Amino acid sequence: MTTPRLVDLAALPGARETEERAARIAARLPSPLRPLAKIALDYGWSWHPDGPELFRSLDPAAWELNGRNPVRQLEDLAPHAVERFASGALLDGVERLARDLDASRARPDTTVDGIDGPIVFVCAEFGIHPSLPIYSGGLGALAGDILKQASDLALPVVGVGLLYRKGYFQQRVDRNGLQHEYWTQITPEHLPTVQVTEGGAPLRLEFPLFGRRVAFHVWRVEIGRVPLYLLDTELEENDPLDRWITARLYEGNPLTRLGQYGLLGRGTVRALAALEIEPGVLHFNEGHPALAALELAARDVEAGIELDEAVERARNRCVFTTHTPVPAGNEAYEPGSMLEAFADLPDRLGIDATRFLDLCRARPGTDEWPGMTPLALRLTRRTNAVSRRHGEVAREMWRPLFDDRPANEVPITHVTNGVHLPSFLTPPMKRVLDRYLGDGWLGRAADEVTWAAVDAIPDEELWAARNEARRLLVDYVKAKTVQDRLLRGEDPDSVMAVAETFSEDTLTLGFARRIATYKRLFLLTYDPERVRRIFTEGPRVQMVVAGKAHPLDLNAKQMLVDVFSLSHSIGITSRVAFLENYDLSVAGPVVGGCDVWVNVPRPPLEASGTSGMKSAANGGLNLSVLDGWWVEGYDGENGWEIDGAAAEGEDDAGQDARHAHALYDLLEQQVIPLFSDRDADGIPRGWLAMVKRSLKTNGPRFSAARMVSEYAERIYPPLVREQDSAERNPAA
Repeated sequence: MTTPRLVDLAALPGARETEERAARIAARLPSPLRPLAKIALDYGWSWHPDGPELFRSLDPAAWELNGRNPVRQLEDLAPHAVERFASGALLDGVERLARDLDASRARPDTTVDGIDGPIVFVCAEFGIHPSLPIYSGGLGALAGDILKQASDLALPVVGVGLLYRKGYFQQRVDRNGLQHEYWTQITPEHLPTVQVTEGGAPLRLEFPLFGRRVAFHVWRVEIGRVPLYLLDTELEENDPLDRWITARLYEGNPLTRLGQYGLLGRGTVRALAALEIEPGVLHFNEGHPALAALELAARDVEAGIELDEAVERARNRCVFTTHTPVPAGNEAYEPGSMLEAFADLPDRLGIDATRFLDLCRARPGTDEWPGMTPLALRLTRRTNAVSRRHGEVAREMWRPLFDDRPANEVPITHVTNGVHLPSFLTPPMKRVLDRYLGDGWLGRAADEVTWAAVDAIPDEELWAARNEARRLLVDYVKAKTVQDRLLRGEDPDSVMAVAETFSEDTLTLGFARRIATYKRLFLLTYDPERVRRIFTEGPRVQMVVAGKAHPLDLNAKQMLVDVFSLSHSIGITSRVAFLENYDLSVAGPVVGGCDVWVNVPRPPLEASGTSGMKSAANGGLNLSVLDGWWVEGYDGENGWEIDGAAAEGEDDAGQDARHAHALYDLLEQQVIPLFSDRDADGIPRGWLAMVKRSLKTNGPRFSAARMVSEYAERIYPPLVREQDSAERNPAA
């Protein structure tokens, strides 16, 4: 068994620069506040119980205006804020937070069997915190949760991604529901980031792309104990096209995306070498970084190793998580563009263009367009899907790459996603769980025994926590709705009237996720008359909707227009709030406050669906098509399901009709009556029994603690047993 090399993550390149920047910030602060400078450069504060409120309390208005960026909060600190902060209780909070973060960093690493070196986790996006806007949605939020949980578990993990200078797009929706996009500039010098240097100057690296040498810099971000390195091509020496590589996340131009994935894969290998980080394993979170495996193989070939051995060596160092069966998530590229972008790789590997393209095809020897997902499947030693159901779909989907063997023999396993509970629990729910699950329960969150104590929570306390969470959401919705609708140019009087109709005592449904056709937002208004009755007759019901459509997804954008139009025509706009610019700052109050999380994707296209897990952890109940994670989560007593199996001879239109009416039936016949059924004390006992069942069954099963531990136990260790040979992916 290999003895893991001890790696001091805190001392890796960029650590000195972080200390120096903290000292510069501290020098401008009053003495009692100086410990905040070091804290501001470590996103560990963001999931500490005292962290967000401590920074906000410095100057609440400025905190929102500067995007909850702790560095800007300190750099722009007004004198009156310093005076208000100089109280004993708040200063005690600074000391406690600094002490806790230092203690977390001082813990010894948790070892992973057979891994010699750190786990390098590579992803195109990371959703760490709203102040670092280099994410778009679920993939990024999951990547952020993995790094945070790795820090909590003291796993030796290093993250690598890209520093998008314009991030993902900002959304504005007009009064007709038409989405408009705009981008804002990110200035890393004002973020909790530091530039890695060499000899007093920024570390400069380069990689080949389209026959050019593209230069890039490296930035470091502290995610608790985990360093995250971000690659950046915004250098004056690069031409405008190359500087654009790290401009916008999921840029619409396919040639730019090839540049991004070239940088993410090949640039990662070059950056790790320059930083003297020898990974024990490279984890590709989605196919975007897959070229890293070929870069590793090419380096070995150049060192005199035979091609087959070099490819096998690269494969044995890499694992891969595939996240979606949707074609847009497994995009392919025109062969000529692929060859032009990475023209040097075939020569370095000693292979011809056809074999290079075949490495990137599910069906070698055909004219199929190449892509990163087949390459990742072919050049990694383990592949996992992100739920049990997704594993079944992925094995069937990728059979051609494995000689069309039976699906049950395709070597794709699954690790079901989970969520980082400290990041997404609302304060009211966390207070209740802290009280009844015991001290340090978050460290035992993956254990079912921990959650068994939920039964001891008095209904009155649980109901009070849910009411408080809903009130916080309603307050947020009112404020944001007024802002959003006024910016759409709506009449101020009508805007205020709409805002006042949202009530903290009303059953609140939630639908917040990426607006994509397969997510089927249109089912919410499929039968206009029936929807009108649900929202305007009988017990009050209200709904919060949020999400972005990709700028080039015209069908999804039209779906949003249609929903707006129908909402107006049937008179329910006062009961349905659309929250613009869905991001982590919006997600927190929404997943925390909604009573029912509605999810109606077209099966089997929902690979996982972590937003529903976040709602469940906060005492929300799921009403979902039986797809993705809900296949594992639903037990008949902890929420509601819509049958995801295809009926014989049923087309998409027929399935849409069946699922829409199933949704309405559940709302009318089960959800609304159960929420409305109160005893003499005004408590919905039956509802709370279902909430407790959901917490007990879904809390441990869908926590990031369970997920990351499973990666460490099942995915990262090398293939060492004879029977493991069946898991190996096909030879290149």
